[in-house]
Amino acid sequence: MRSEIRYTLLSAALAALALPGVAQSTSAPAENQPTGSSIQARKENQQDRIANGMKSGELTAGESANLESKETKLNQEEGDMRKLDNGKLTAADKATLNQQQNQLSHQIYDDKHNAATQNTNPTSKAGQRAENQQDRIANGVQNGQLSAREATHLENNQARINQEVRNDRQANGGKLTNQERAQVNRQQNRQSRQIYNAKHDGRR
Repeated sequence: MRSEIRYTLLSAALAALALPGVAQSTSAPAENQPTGSSIQARKENQQDRIANGMKSGELTAGESANLESKETKLNQEEGDMRKLDNGKLTAADKATLNQQQNQLSHQIYDDKHNAATQNTNPTSKAGQRAENQQDRIANGVQNGQLSAREATHLENNQARINQEVRNDRQANGGKLTNQERAQVNRQQNRQSRQIYNAKHDGRR
């Protein structure tokens, strides 16, 4: 009987000693937890990936606008979190933002590897103008002259112009009339001014 009691007590003691180790193994190591600086670096990396996809033609203007819109919402959410905690992010905030950046990362990959592409070597003047605008936006995203919100607005504009050109071509046997070319050129002039203004307004 005594040996059984002794065995039971010994087992209980060993189990108690093992608990801290079990608790440690079920939580992520401290060095793997997202930090404020790693979240900022992650945002910059995502922006670079979007800009590279715009330049390479892997991302259309519509896809870029959608991705930038989601990046804008993440930035706004981070700002709201910081307001609630005196400019800081809690561990839970960092984990939430990191998870959302993971989701955005997957979408960037999917959009860059689907069948939708942007022509990076157009032969028409309208196409060349659109490609030049796309490169200017991509450069602004990559160097920080354009915020995610500004890039969203500009890419939505460009997507609408591109869609209008496609619709006009379909209605005219693949070509644009002189009147349509003039209309597209005016729209691209307006877009060009907006790109310039957004890149020089001091927002980053």
